[in-house]
Amino acid sequence: MAGCGAVKAMVLAAGLGTRLRPLTDERPKALVEVGGRPLITYGLELLRRYGITDVVVNLHWHGEALRSALGDGSRFGLAIRYSDEHELLDTGGGIKRAQPWLGGDDFVVLNSDTIIDVPLDRVIACHSARGADATLVLRRDPDQARYGEIEIDADERVRRFLGQPQGMAAPLTPYMFAGVHVLSQRVFDFMPSGGAFSITRHTYPAMLAAGAALYGFPFAGFWRVIDTPIDRERADRDLAKVDLRH
Repeated sequence: MAGCGAVKAMVLAAGLGTRLRPLTDERPKALVEVGGRPLITYGLELLRRYGITDVVVNLHWHGEALRSALGDGSRFGLAIRYSDEHELLDTGGGIKRAQPWLGGDDFVVLNSDTIIDVPLDRVIACHSARGADATLVLRRDPDQARYGEIEIDADERVRRFLGQPQGMAAPLTPYMFAGVHVLSQRVFDFMPSGGAFSITRHTYPAMLAAGAALYGFPFAGFWRVIDTPIDRERADRDLAKVDLRH
């Protein structure tokens, strides 16, 4: 499989996983087993498959259990370091806290509760070719309005984010965010110096309003997000029918 050069990555794994209780009462959501293995390993394997080995994982709820399970990352073919959050910082705050380890070049961010078979090399190549400030993997879904729609034009540039701005004349195609994005260092210019904030609810809308180059990467392949016990049961059944280890 084609590699992605020296790109770094961050896996967001600090959340409480409240909707998966009682499975997350005594362990982090990232270690809940799906398809017979810890949920976070799907994202780690995706990164390794595309030659991305320098990874930051943020920690909060039962963070030491996750640190113990993953170690230094060597058994996954990775070099893992950790960003501890004594207070939850949400997605944007977590990424901002990890900036010292993510500096220098573009980087990938994955949600640890998402299982996706996206071609990361193509996403990164598109991001680079367009000179994008951020490229978001997008998908169509019957529930996308509930998740929050991201609308792109014919050139796949994001023109409306979560309903803003209103009154766009150009025809746009709505999608939902699939939990994977490639970011340039410019994203940090739109983040406060600290505290908790969401990259999708705060940073991206600010970037869009400022005219930053936000692009979508439409994707129709395998994707499952594990938010509830029902999601987990469905994913167990679906993973028995597919091979994600190309």
